[in-house]
Amino acid sequence: MTAPDDRQIIERSLRGERDAFDELVRRYERQAYNLAYRLTGNYDDASDVVVEAFVRAFQGLHTFRGDANFSTWLHRIVVNTFLDLRKRARGRQHLSLEEQLELDGGDTLTRQIEDTSPGPQELVEQEERERALQWAIDQLPPERRILIVLYHFENLSYEEIAQILNLPVGTVKSRLNRARLALREILEPSRELFGR
Repeated sequence: MTAPDDRQIIERSLRGERDAFDELVRRYERQAYNLAYRLTGNYDDASDVVVEAFVRAFQGLHTFRGDANFSTWLHRIVVNTFLDLRKRARGRQHLSLEEQLELDGGDTLTRQIEDTSPGPQELVEQEERERALQWAIDQLPPERRILIVLYHFENLSYEEIAQILNLPVGTVKSRLNRARLALREILEPSRELFGR
């Protein structure tokens, strides 16, 4: 199922060609980062997840069987890395340096918008919707968050998600439906943002 060119790159990497795996990273880093960002809701955490996921992919490349697409295999690694890092982080308290800087000095960078469409009101509303949606996704348990992100943001099929999570397709469908209902319930107080 792996694309022929991916298979060739993987074989080159397994033979010890250092630049071959770099080629895989370049090809899939954006997909991996987008998935990690949707799961973590934070740029820095997403970067940590992606770096760790590619390290794991490199170390485990010899275990890749090729019966699924490389991107599907990598998605599984990103999801597992997110879950592992989340478990490790539970016991630690985090303090954001950005929050301290904001409190002490405020914003010093002014952003100017030259494009007249959409207008400032629309931009603010869109930003509020995106922030509310990301906040609501962050409130979901990791298992439900993963399903929402893989289906609605990564546009993966039920079958691809089933491969990534090692679940039957029917289970993916029912759990995704429950995740959507939970997300809708969380967003209920903000429904005016979404025009419902």
